[in-house]
Amino acid sequence: MLRAPAPFIVGVGRSGTTLLRLMLDAHPDLAIPGETHFLTNFLTEDGDVITKDQFIRIVTNAPTWPNVAVAETALRNALVEVEHFSVANAVRTFYRLYAGLFGKSRWGDKTPPYRGFMIGIQRLLPEAHFIHIIRDGRDVALSYRGLWFGPGDDVEAQAHFWVDELSAARRQSAELRHYLEIKYEDLIAAPESGLRRICDYLELSYHPRMLDYHKFASARLAEHKRSFGPPGKTPKDLTQFMTIYERTKKPPDPTRVGTWRSEMPETQQRQYEAIAGELLHELGYETKFGSDAPDVKLH
Repeated sequence: MLRAPAPFIVGVGRSGTTLLRLMLDAHPDLAIPGETHFLTNFLTEDGDVITKDQFIRIVTNAPTWPNVAVAETALRNALVEVEHFSVANAVRTFYRLYAGLFGKSRWGDKTPPYRGFMIGIQRLLPEAHFIHIIRDGRDVALSYRGLWFGPGDDVEAQAHFWVDELSAARRQSAELRHYLEIKYEDLIAAPESGLRRICDYLELSYHPRMLDYHKFASARLAEHKRSFGPPGKTPKDLTQFMTIYERTKKPPDPTRVGTWRSEMPETQQRQYEAIAGELLHELGYETKFGSDAPDVKLH
């Protein structure tokens, strides 16, 4: 069966995955929920021996379940109608139900940690089209500062995290049938051009409504009913949790590109570049210190 390409937005956290999700979700034909996190439960070799009841239990027990708007009874009823039950068809049923809530015919996903599971997701859902959004790691490091998730505030730990996670994701691309890299900076500078490129990749007609994503962001983000993240660290107060998405309620802000130049002390810039300079250069980002950066042993 020929299925429409399903976008899976992945990337290191604080790289613009929510921004891109809201842009694509604003398309009249495409609905993308907030983070799901439950697909990794179905990527093992014995995944297809899972029963309908087990599937429902796994999905509804996920910490993000309250945020995806689908009612358990609706999912259960829809699965009864699945003629040939399989985990893949059950997953598709969930996404179709979600899209149907908004009168949309196509669906996708935005879960940054799926960057480490793309090969398994492709095996489960061959229609998956991965969009890996990449942002200058130094700006990523600044965006992570003070948050309850991510590598912490130590600049060397941040650099190693960015290099390791981004490189691991990119290594999978050789085994992926559908993989597209988008730079956050390019999307901010020329959103229409970037979105047209993505729409071509997804076999989706471009629609200017995607540029107005910020007008719908508050309503879409209101789906969040529960904070999720590391136990003991994640704010239980939902208002505090939702502050991480505040910038997505405004049009793209080019001034947020390259903030490391003014907001990251030079000493930290040198430390970061000593670890991540090679990858930064490979991706086309400016590097300032080259061989002058201190010799820091890579992991």
